[in-house]
Amino acid sequence: MLLLAVMDSAGIPIVGGVDLLIVTIAVLDHSSAYWAAGAAVIGSLIGSPVLFLIARKGGEAYLSRFTAKGKGAKLKDWYLEYGLLTVFVPALVIVPLPMKIAVLCAGALGVSPAAFLLVIAAARIPRYLFLAWLGTKLGNDTLPYLKHHTRELALFSVLLFVVLYLLIRIFDRRHKLAHLTESE
Repeated sequence: MLLLAVMDSAGIPIVGGVDLLIVTIAVLDHSSAYWAAGAAVIGSLIGSPVLFLIARKGGEAYLSRFTAKGKGAKLKDWYLEYGLLTVFVPALVIVPLPMKIAVLCAGALGVSPAAFLLVIAAARIPRYLFLAWLGTKLGNDTLPYLKHHTRELALFSVLLFVVLYLLIRIFDRRHKLAHLTESE
């Protein structure tokens, strides 16, 4: 599990591999389910920085040509302020979303490595624990259940992104207003 999670998070495409293995382990051996989830979290925390740092080294110079001014600069500013949402949501939800692209952008656009790892941990821990729990509760019906609820999970991911984005905007606005009040 650990090795598979490291490889998947480092950029080697293993579609559904980690999720499927957690569910399979949970179905076959309930006592190992949460150990598998923990190994997957650790593997993700080891592998994700590999892809992140590759993008940091090579992508920053490449993207600087496009993000130095104009729309590219606005995109970079937006990503530095809200972009970790594009990492958090795909890392949390079970619906396959473009996680690798978000990780590459985070690395290339200069997101803090500590903030990046914190977001990965905050997303992967509940995701993998939920899959382990679901596998122990539903058994062989887990995968059909997830397939049947794909639309709801996709809607959840969109709503989660919107709600978190709005919360960040609200807190940011309050922070700026408080800072303005202090300045006066």
